[in-house]
Amino acid sequence: MNRVYVCSCFGVTEKQVKEHADAGACTPRQIASACKAGTDCGSCVRRIQSILGRGNCPRRELVDQGEPALAAAATVPAAELAELPEAA
Repeated sequence: MNRVYVCSCFGVTEKQVKEHADAGACTPRQIASACKAGTDCGSCVRRIQSILGRGNCPRRELVDQGEPALAAAATVPAAELAELPEAA
């Protein structure tokens, strides 16, 4: 079995990055949250970006359309957001 490592620091393979992307990770930060790749020396971040490419990502599509990327912000009308109390 030929493994192509993307992140040597944490032993994360290209296959694992693609699996996380298929599960919904759209950014290197989301990949890092899933498997730590890119969080130590950072030399693999560009490779992770190239694996992710500009594929189908619901969050990215929202941002490209000028919509908020956070699901909570997207579901609450702006008028209601203005009425929410600020965090202490």
